[in-house]
Amino acid sequence: MSKRKLTKQQTWRIERIHKERVERTQKRDERAEEVLQSSDLGPETHGIILSHFGTQVEVEGTQEPYIGIATRCNLRANLGQLVTGDKVIWRPKQNEGGIVVASMPRITSLSRPDMHGRLKPVAANIDHIVIVIAVEPEAHANLIDRYLVASETVGIPPVILLNKSDLINETNKADLDELMSTYEALGYPIIRTSISNQAGMEALYEFMQNKTSVFVGQSGVGKSSLISTLLPGVDITVGELSQKRKKGVHTTTAARLFHMPKGGDLIDSPGIREFGLWHISEDELLSGFIEFRPHIGYCRFRDCAHEKEPGCAILEALEKGEISQRRFNSYIRIKQSIRDNNATF
Repeated sequence: MSKRKLTKQQTWRIERIHKERVERTQKRDERAEEVLQSSDLGPETHGIILSHFGTQVEVEGTQEPYIGIATRCNLRANLGQLVTGDKVIWRPKQNEGGIVVASMPRITSLSRPDMHGRLKPVAANIDHIVIVIAVEPEAHANLIDRYLVASETVGIPPVILLNKSDLINETNKADLDELMSTYEALGYPIIRTSISNQAGMEALYEFMQNKTSVFVGQSGVGKSSLISTLLPGVDITVGELSQKRKKGVHTTTAARLFHMPKGGDLIDSPGIREFGLWHISEDELLSGFIEFRPHIGYCRFRDCAHEKEPGCAILEALEKGEISQRRFNSYIRIKQSIRDNNATF
């Protein structure tokens, strides 16, 4: 498909908008440098970014005398893009506010594509990705595997949380047990919870202590309800599950780090809850299935597609039962979806 040609007026408008953005950025950097050179700044101290507010960030002090105090800060020029969860060095102003002067190396980073397909970080220094599924809407292996692969690709350990466990009955129990057993056999932690009767919530509290976590999962599985329970008193609107379509809607907007009363931190935003796989390569997809890893590189052909080629180590492991048919089917479906997405760019 050929690209649509822009008119002169459209081209001029795009160039003008770009110029205005550059000028705003330069002015912001100049103001930040002026503040930095002024004499009303305190000594350097450590902090963590709680959230973004336009061109400013909210920094919580992690060093005396600013521990637990949130301060709106400007950013020193050339710091790069800082996100919620970043650990930084900042200097407080004598009156109010402050300025971030440096950032610390990230242990982990979670990114999502912007409207142009470029990956942009949305949160940093996450210890666990909590993949929330539910009895209703029905949990599917392919969706779970997508989130697991995404977690493995960014190097953040996942845990599977089966929510709405109070809805388990004789009709769905066998299928759910079989599905969960696949991931238990692979060593993935599984937590079962219910907001209705509080089942499993203590196990969830215990797991999240002393960690920074994010929740991901499709709409309607109860992420907002879980977050509201973990963060009592915090205004996070709960999206209702549509009885007709059995799907929910997103309700929060900006990424923000919260401290849970029972210990641990939670970073929440729709941009984190929904993150895709289209940007990863087929090689990354292959290694994202952890039981495939011991067999990677042992195929007869270097360019093996692991679909029907003779001497394929992955297919041999499938025949031996070292790889489940359910997981292999997910791999094939996800690989095809990546190819379909790449074909549109």
